[in-house]
Amino acid sequence: MNSYLLKFPLFLSLILAFLLSACVSKPSTTSVNTELILATTTSTRDSGLLDELLPLFEVQSGYNVKMVAVGSGQALAMGQEGNADVLLVHAPASEIELMNNGFGLQRDLIMHNDFVIVGPEDDPAGIKALSSSTTALKRIADNKSVFVSRGDDSGTHKKEIDLWENTGFIPESDWYLQTGQGMGETLRIASEKSGYTLTDRATYLAQKSTLQLDVLLEGDSTLLNIYHVIVVNPKKWPKVNVEGAKAFDAFLTSAEIQKMIGEFGTKEYGQPLFFADAGKDEASLGK
Repeated sequence: MNSYLLKFPLFLSLILAFLLSACVSKPSTTSVNTELILATTTSTRDSGLLDELLPLFEVQSGYNVKMVAVGSGQALAMGQEGNADVLLVHAPASEIELMNNGFGLQRDLIMHNDFVIVGPEDDPAGIKALSSSTTALKRIADNKSVFVSRGDDSGTHKKEIDLWENTGFIPESDWYLQTGQGMGETLRIASEKSGYTLTDRATYLAQKSTLQLDVLLEGDSTLLNIYHVIVVNPKKWPKVNVEGAKAFDAFLTSAEIQKMIGEFGTKEYGQPLFFADAGKDEASLGK
């Protein structure tokens, strides 16, 4: 018998099987949302910390992180409006308000550092010998020395406003400049203007080599700078990636990453830029 005729039924069956498989749809599988929107303060970006942590998280978890670095006030607003899945911020009073209003599912302590007042080496307002941030700001105001504020509703800006309120002085004058920018850009402008500014220590140390600014006041207990991670509540915004947010929270609070946070910056700057705090009593920080 012709070999072609022997092979034809097999060939026909293969063609038929292919056509049938093309007509039958594959079983649907539950899709996993792998994009995670992180709204965070500019200090975690400008210090370089998230450049170290996010690639590791993406490899370990399979999530792709879209980082939006803004002031803490804007980051919290993104969470409240359902435009972010998870927040990494440093404005405790505003964070508590967000949680009380039901927009946060969980909030965990991650780390702290401190704020410092930096200024030109010649220190025209004479604040270097002082220990009180309130007294230092009064000196700057009395001397009409240039003070550069972020003016962006960030955690740093909120802290600065609190400090000015403690002085009883409203800084509205031509020596008081507001940038509306992040910490890195505000430091650059303060350096150019030979002015003073309030900054988180991490961003200052990360950019110190490009600045003509010295730390002139530090160690005041009111200058503690505390960071929390907040998972946005899916009951308020069902579209949020709550599983990804929880994974990021677990990542930041893990022993491995807490160790990395506590060591970050030591080689480059001779001191850590942050102190790891997951699981600690917040009331004990800075003591």
